[in-house]
Amino acid sequence: MKRVFLIVLDSCGIGEAPDAAAFGDEGCNTLRSAAKADGFDMGNMERLGLFNIEGIDWHKAYGRPEGAYARLREASMGKDTTIGHWEMAGVISPDPMPTYPNGFPEEVIKEFEKQTGRGTLVNLPYSGTEIINKFGDEMVETGKLIVYTSADSVFQIAAHEDVVSREELYEYCRIARKILTGKHAVGRVIARPFIGSGNGNYTRTSGRHDFSLEPPKITMLDQIKEAGMEVKAVGKIKDIFAGRGITEHAASANNAEGIERTLEFMDKDFEGLCFTNLVDTDMIYGHRRDIQGYGDALSYFDKKLGEMLEKIRPEDLIIMTADHGCDPGFTKTTDHTREYVPFVAYGAQDFLKPVDYGTRDSFADLGATVLKYLGIEQKIEGKPMV
Repeated sequence: MKRVFLIVLDSCGIGEAPDAAAFGDEGCNTLRSAAKADGFDMGNMERLGLFNIEGIDWHKAYGRPEGAYARLREASMGKDTTIGHWEMAGVISPDPMPTYPNGFPEEVIKEFEKQTGRGTLVNLPYSGTEIINKFGDEMVETGKLIVYTSADSVFQIAAHEDVVSREELYEYCRIARKILTGKHAVGRVIARPFIGSGNGNYTRTSGRHDFSLEPPKITMLDQIKEAGMEVKAVGKIKDIFAGRGITEHAASANNAEGIERTLEFMDKDFEGLCFTNLVDTDMIYGHRRDIQGYGDALSYFDKKLGEMLEKIRPEDLIIMTADHGCDPGFTKTTDHTREYVPFVAYGAQDFLKPVDYGTRDSFADLGATVLKYLGIEQKIEGKPMV
């Protein structure tokens, strides 16, 4: 019974990609910055080969790594969550998704206001935590929705839960998702509910929900499901793939919950894939340029990885990777950074030997490798590592 556990350490890039300059990201290196945190410890990942990956010359390599390892270069024209996950699942995006550094055009906002029956506030790129404290009072007083974006291809809607219920907010997101098509087909529409007592004293809740575009082509998830196997999704994986190709979903509010849900799936009998996203490194620490928090989050994962490795069965394969960078030590921007990402795997050594698989041309090589291990004829992009 073959099982693959694919864990995305969201935004844990390992150094600038060759085209980083085109994205304004020269000099970025998420993992190197995070490693400066006090108490940083990724001993389990080190043992599996993380610091033996090509290009990591700032940390001592491990003598004889017990896992397989490689460096993955992104082939898609983007550095966001959606494009990164799609590519590792076998869909390369030659064109970037639309972004709105000056806010969304009037025709989009007017149609959104018409269909929701509510006015809007802001319509500019903004920090999510800053925007609710700056405009939360006005939102509560007027009932207008806070609409904002970022450097990513996102349309975000924030509303106080006492004024707009979560279900209402989700419905407004569905309306926006239908409007944002064609040239305005953003990667994600995101609900951002918040609570608080006023005077700028607001906090976001765990009710975030992403409404993503469907992948334009068949994905690794689709193929595994069509083969009659299971695809377990933990965290925001279901949102990223718009629910497609998934047989079971486990929500998680943070990394700790995501890791626990993954450990629970490891105790179950199934054949196929468990696909987990651990978002805290990106959402809480990367964008806020919090080196200590980022390092602590990676260290916590590594400690729990020890428990995962104890649960590995003979035909299990566990893979750790990332979807882009978000260097907490990078001062030019608070956005994602264009970086290589790691591939570190353990288990199924009759299939994937514990050696260096070099630098790969696409994240899609990961998906192709998973399909080959599961015995599924590949219909996605990418080249298997073996």
